[in-house]
Amino acid sequence: MSNYLQCTDRQNPAQAAILPLMRAAVLDDYQRRAGEFADWGSLAPQVEVDFFHESIRAEALAQTLSDYEILVLMRERTRFPREVLEQLPALKLLVTTGMRNASVDVAYLRERGVVVAGTGGGGVAPGLPSTVEVAWALILAVYKRVTFEDRALRAGAWQVDFPRNLAGATLGLAGLGRLGGAMVAPARVFGMEVIAWSQNLTDERAAELGVRRVTKAELLAGADVLSIHLVLSERTRGLLGAGDLAQMKPSAVLINTSRGPIVDERALIDALRTGAIAAAGLDVFDREPLPRDHELLRLENTVLLPHLGYVSENGFRAMYGEAVEDIAAFVQGAPVRVLE
Repeated sequence: MSNYLQCTDRQNPAQAAILPLMRAAVLDDYQRRAGEFADWGSLAPQVEVDFFHESIRAEALAQTLSDYEILVLMRERTRFPREVLEQLPALKLLVTTGMRNASVDVAYLRERGVVVAGTGGGGVAPGLPSTVEVAWALILAVYKRVTFEDRALRAGAWQVDFPRNLAGATLGLAGLGRLGGAMVAPARVFGMEVIAWSQNLTDERAAELGVRRVTKAELLAGADVLSIHLVLSERTRGLLGAGDLAQMKPSAVLINTSRGPIVDERALIDALRTGAIAAAGLDVFDREPLPRDHELLRLENTVLLPHLGYVSENGFRAMYGEAVEDIAAFVQGAPVRVLE
């Protein structure tokens, strides 16, 4: 394929420009809907766009994407460490939905002169309502035994065990930022007490939301439902390990709609298997998509979702729409929403 495309200005035939033809790869379009969520055609003729619907294996990333100048990533569905990026010599622009992506070596790309742009830089958080709703869907599914009783009913059983009441239970929030804070109002409606902890949580923020700030140990010991709403970083990776899970009530439920590696996955599996905690509702995992033979799939005291926390049609339209804007601005030589 030629690297350049002849473009003629019909209003002024005397002016003709040779425009660079760049190729963009939109990755991990699981639902095969990205093409309809934004005006990708507006990028023609400068940019040709290809959509990848299945995850590309880590060992095949470099070979598959080596000729692309532009990559569009949906959050952290695919990891791009330095050793992969070094094998993408054509790469000039990487667009990630959101304004951070822990799965990309942004520092290396910056050193190399590759522009990294995001979406939602104006404070727009299209995934916020969806993430909070998914967290509550998991809480209710576990506490009211929705999936467990559904499976039993289909197998011919009737009322296998007792649902539990949220009223009077304690919701523990690991993280009280935008997402954690949005969990408080529904908890009040259900009649729950709310406690919170994070490494940076202040008394002022807790008081603002009417939440009791506690220590990490108090959070683990006091929560009937522990819901995680922290950003994955080197400080939070593995934040909850075997020793932490052992401090929780045997009746406690762990909910994770943030990032899988914040909880030691091996320790969590052991805690669920031995009854150290009662159940878990998980939307995120160490490896995504979750392998078909993963141990979590064999545990009956789990409710599992395929990372739906930020997934909604409205959210995807906003994110992909801004991704197209990012590409157009880059082509025009004036990049926007550049990650710092």
